[in-house]
Amino acid sequence: MGASIMQALDTTIAVIALPHMQGSLSGTQDQMAWVLTSYIVAAAIMTPLSGWLADRVGRKRVFFFSVVGFTIASALCGMADSLTQIVVFRFLQGIGGAALIPISQAVLLDINPPERHGRAMAVWGMAVVLGPIIGPVIGGWLTEDYSWRWVFYINVPFGILAALGVAAFMPGTHARRMAFDLFGFGMLSLAIGGLQVMLDRGELKDWFGSTEIWIEAIVAGLGIYLFLVHMVSAEHPFIGRALFKDRNFVIGNVFIFVIGVVLFATLALTPPLLQGLLNYPVLTAGLVTAPRGIGTLIAMFVVGRIIGRVDARLLIAAGFGLSAYSLWQMSQFSPQVDSMPFVVSGIVQGFGTGLAYVALTTVAFATLPSKLRNEGTAFFNLMRNIGSSIGISTIEAVVTSHTQVANAMLTEHVTAYNMAARDPALFHQLTTRAGMLGVNGEVGVQASWLAYLDAFRVMMYGTLLVIPLLLLVRRAQSSSAPAHVVIE
Repeated sequence: MGASIMQALDTTIAVIALPHMQGSLSGTQDQMAWVLTSYIVAAAIMTPLSGWLADRVGRKRVFFFSVVGFTIASALCGMADSLTQIVVFRFLQGIGGAALIPISQAVLLDINPPERHGRAMAVWGMAVVLGPIIGPVIGGWLTEDYSWRWVFYINVPFGILAALGVAAFMPGTHARRMAFDLFGFGMLSLAIGGLQVMLDRGELKDWFGSTEIWIEAIVAGLGIYLFLVHMVSAEHPFIGRALFKDRNFVIGNVFIFVIGVVLFATLALTPPLLQGLLNYPVLTAGLVTAPRGIGTLIAMFVVGRIIGRVDARLLIAAGFGLSAYSLWQMSQFSPQVDSMPFVVSGIVQGFGTGLAYVALTTVAFATLPSKLRNEGTAFFNLMRNIGSSIGISTIEAVVTSHTQVANAMLTEHVTAYNMAARDPALFHQLTTRAGMLGVNGEVGVQASWLAYLDAFRVMMYGTLLVIPLLLLVRRAQSSSAPAHVVIE
């Protein structure tokens, strides 16, 4: 858990510090985007490789060196004096952090008997789900009161403690001699890298109006096509076909993809809404979104106690239903809203996400053979990461396009001859340059509000649409014994 929360925190904690880093390192907005992109791309490429490494080298060794590498890279990020240095160090940080969550998940599934998997996943899920939620709060506090460098230095003591704990207590697994599918890994890396860079830079480059985005899209499409053809035809593909023979695992990946979309896209939308449209300070915006974690914590405690007595499919349905309800609440916000509706909807969504996440993890691995757990947990977390990237990029594109549409629609009705303009004061505003500029600013704010509300509705519909897939999930108890464990 210590290693997991350290990595999960880092997915969002650095975002809040970017403006301060930009001033300190003298970078443009385009250049600073690579601070995030380099980490995301490295983590995405290395996540599926972590399963193979854990099988080939031994789970304990991979986990230990990942913790050490992540900690050293975090310290180097804090000491960076140039944009080039921090981009390189963030890339190294992504490589080190990629294995932490999937391997920790596999370890917990192996050291606990099947009847305790739900409770184990509830404890572990606190780190994975809470990390991205509390990241902006901690990042805002450290950046405002100390320095952006402490956003990275904070990982060092936790990394040292986690490394010592792994070395002293973590059980190891026997290494297995396995062939490495270099072509499959290369094509998957090409596909993931191209997709992640395209999604991360699409908004900045006006999507397919940019030659760069077209090139990245073609590279990603070609990579995934060649990878899929190779996976189907190769004798020993990089990601084994056996994973996709388990129906629960396949459906579980669809749901975790949607959780990635909803959780991270909501987290990406709420702070700019609070800061840009309601003029909340950075730290206050972080504190308003933080109660989402309270709902998650409550859900983890609840689901850990009832997971064995209640059909996991019902828990997943309830969790997704609550998440959809919270998004409906958010779609009803207005410029006159205070902070309380944000807090309430955040708690509801946090509870729904926590409820669904634990039950979903239990269902996805309930019927998967233990020998496939390293590979399965790596792919499971890869789907969550891809879901979050696609969700954030798609929702931000929805906000941008709907803002333009709403602005054009509202502007059509703002004329001096509109019935509402018969008020003398308003008519005077619409007939002077200064007045028109003021009205134009207000129209822009209203258009942004309409776009945010539309984005919340889109996520609500997407959440509701996947719930019927639960009818395809088998209600089966795990019959796979834990992997043979040795102390290394």
